[in-house]
Amino acid sequence: MSQEVSLGFSTCPNDTFIFHPLVNGKIDTGEIVFRERLGDVEELNQMALRGELDVTKVSCHAVGHLLADYCLLRSGGALGKGCGPLVVARKKTGIEELKGKKIAIPGRLTTAFLLLCLYDPEFEGHAIPMPFHRIMESVRSGEADAGLIIHEGRFTYPQYGLTEVMDLGKWWEEETGLPIPLGGIVARRSLGKDRTGIIEDLIAEGIKYSRAHPEEPMKYIRLHAQEMSDRVIRQHIELYVNKFSTDVGEEGQRAVETLIVKARKKGLLPETTIPVFC
Repeated sequence: MSQEVSLGFSTCPNDTFIFHPLVNGKIDTGEIVFRERLGDVEELNQMALRGELDVTKVSCHAVGHLLADYCLLRSGGALGKGCGPLVVARKKTGIEELKGKKIAIPGRLTTAFLLLCLYDPEFEGHAIPMPFHRIMESVRSGEADAGLIIHEGRFTYPQYGLTEVMDLGKWWEEETGLPIPLGGIVARRSLGKDRTGIIEDLIAEGIKYSRAHPEEPMKYIRLHAQEMSDRVIRQHIELYVNKFSTDVGEEGQRAVETLIVKARKKGLLPETTIPVFC
């Protein structure tokens, strides 16, 4: 008997590249039938908080709020070096000069915002949440004084006449020596260890399939990334689909757990003894 599993992921090329084989019948998923739910990363975070999805991509920040009901899988995540969020502005300035200024952020549960607050909690009170694709235009227009950008924004912010103020990923790497854990895939604990283990393996198999057939997912990727050039799409995939995507490994696990522990110590995440990983 088949079991339908709701699967949430973003429209970003790294996610559509990873999940194309699972939702479009490219690999045998056995009795599991995946039903995709695509959305902005903060939309997925909020859907998970409401318990609306069985399996979903979320920010690693959000993981710290979800542990009662969800556990983190070892495959499908977004971790790495040189891929962290950037603070950008219309003109060259120092990060300290932005205190008290309006900073557009991609959501309060994003890892990007958590990193900004870990750097200095004073930034928490002046954030303006908005969909990530609006941030650079909001800075260019003067709606916000600065922006916290993620995803393909790393490649496209100069097109908006913006300049980098701070690379929060680089700051994290210098502070910890670890990759930055941006996002991961969580599964309902009620699915049980056997089922979550199968899903974890299927995601890893899907990544291997897309890597072996890199042109095959492109139609599906372009469908959800219509404003992105093929060059930016490929840069995005190359950066965010890496060795940690198939399995976070010991280093990746340490990165996720370090982020959560640091956030708990600063009161940015609730304390719990529930394990993070499934």
